[in-house]
Amino acid sequence: MLITEIARKARVSPATVSRAINQPQLVAADSLARIREVMHQHNYVPAPLSRRRGPKTLPPEQRRIGVWFVGAKAKNPSLNWFQDQLLQAQATDPHYRVDLRVMFSNTPDELPRNLASEHLDGVIIQGMEPSRECLAMLREIPHVWFMTRRSSSYPGDYVEPNNEENGRMAADYLHQRGHKAVAVISTDPDYSAIVRRKDAFIARAQELRLVVHSILGASNPGVSYLEIAAPHGESDLLAKRLLASKPRSTGLYIPADHFCGSFFRALREGGKVAGRDFDAILGNYNPVVFHNLDHTPAAIDINLQLLVRKVVDHLLWRIENPGLNGRMGISVSPRLIELAASRPTPL
Repeated sequence: MLITEIARKARVSPATVSRAINQPQLVAADSLARIREVMHQHNYVPAPLSRRRGPKTLPPEQRRIGVWFVGAKAKNPSLNWFQDQLLQAQATDPHYRVDLRVMFSNTPDELPRNLASEHLDGVIIQGMEPSRECLAMLREIPHVWFMTRRSSSYPGDYVEPNNEENGRMAADYLHQRGHKAVAVISTDPDYSAIVRRKDAFIARAQELRLVVHSILGASNPGVSYLEIAAPHGESDLLAKRLLASKPRSTGLYIPADHFCGSFFRALREGGKVAGRDFDAILGNYNPVVFHNLDHTPAAIDINLQLLVRKVVDHLLWRIENPGLNGRMGISVSPRLIELAASRPTPL
């Protein structure tokens, strides 16, 4: 029986029949069912895969890749998030056939000890930016920077959340909530993601003619953001500075959420109630942090699952195209998690 005859009886094109045989995942369920019913009625059995013409559905080659956490101690359970996200991707898409190795170095000036022995096809870099000397030694291995702490002079490919869009989205949200005075509040103000989110927030808030306060903690030069714990004493100081600002802000943007629990507690101890005295929006959504808060602020989800897929996709592309020159950057848009709350009165 010819494919054209199957196509006529199943009311589809011959190309759709070919895809149903070679790449059934690309065919709509109802069309695929009709095609298979016609094939069954006429006892049609496709030729073996090796003898078929056209595209074949072959399992992708497994690649051995590493994730290098720069400036992080080994066996830190808080760094299992990349493996968890990759496992979710692998459970739903056979494209992600990778053998993952996690590596660590205490400082940006040293390579992971197990880098040479792992025989990797490629490396994803996360954490602090490696020194120029380390990047030079990594030159022969395809690598992609992941997330946000790269400098503007970083020479390689990167995949990161769109931090500027994050800040603008937060300003728009607070403006739509009716706030006239807003504040951006953060510890570790030199962390590049916070700098970009803060600057974008301030610029957008000024475009919207809002009064903007920038309330930032102390710099932490040379400290890995991967190892920072919530600074409770600094949260108290930031809360006091916020309450002393004039005019007092009712809309709060917190670009990174690692300290927001202690900060909200400091506001509560100062007599301020979320939803009555202020609205807050977080610049990232970490369920572990978020679900331990005493209230549910709005948050901006950086789309971590999509980010992990994008960086793996791009590294696999680099592995397959080692001779292509040029620097590529990919940014992923965030999404707003908006939670209904009553309009607050001024602090």
